[in-house]
Amino acid sequence: MEWRDQGLVLSARKHGETAAIVSLLSPAQGRHLGLVRGGQSRRRQGLLQPGNLVDAHWRARLEEHLGTFTLEAIHGFSAVVLDDPLRLKGLSAALALLDAGLAEREAHEGIFHGTIALLRALEAAPGRGGEDGARGWIAGYVRWELGLLDCLGFGLDLSACAATGTTEDLVYVSPRSGRAVSRDAGAPYREKLLALPAFLMDPEAVPSRMDIAAGLALTGYFLQSHHFAAAGRAMPAARNRFIDAVGK
Repeated sequence: MEWRDQGLVLSARKHGETAAIVSLLSPAQGRHLGLVRGGQSRRRQGLLQPGNLVDAHWRARLEEHLGTFTLEAIHGFSAVVLDDPLRLKGLSAALALLDAGLAEREAHEGIFHGTIALLRALEAAPGRGGEDGARGWIAGYVRWELGLLDCLGFGLDLSACAATGTTEDLVYVSPRSGRAVSRDAGAPYREKLLALPAFLMDPEAVPSRMDIAAGLALTGYFLQSHHFAAAGRAMPAARNRFIDAVGK
């Protein structure tokens, strides 16, 4: 058994004295594990840095086996953001969510290309650009988490009010249904509803600091309650560190 595809390195861990087990995300193969022989060598460690885009060749005697990877570097996203702690934490959070959240060997072409687009936005953002400069790519990160929720089967319906059907003045989300709620319909229950920031409804809207916080709280609530908690697991620590950094 074998396949060839591009892959994004999500994580790598030591195996034995010299090898490493690598988790890749590819468009056709999804999240896929494989052994890299000599993966602990100095040269290979650079190749296996999370956030690297690689050409991957996987081989195994049987499909259900772990198999081995032969990898060649295409592009290193993490190297570009190493000097910016916030962007590096954003990259690490996205990779950790994919590694912990996606089932193995299920194709997710949309989330692969969405993740590459997110990493290119991180790469293009001005390094240490201050709060105003960071809001643009963090807003993109929130939209990426919405896409991940959809990929995991918990996509939010923000098209119309769950109570009235109106498409105007949608400012809340029901924590139970994941559907949008208008200002008037949600007013009596606003303390129980989640805020829906305007930039998630209007791509031209410039998010405020409060909007960014509300967006991350919204996606974080559904990731935790509808996915990780349901599976008896905690939110990846890398995502929590990113949220803490954004808050500062």
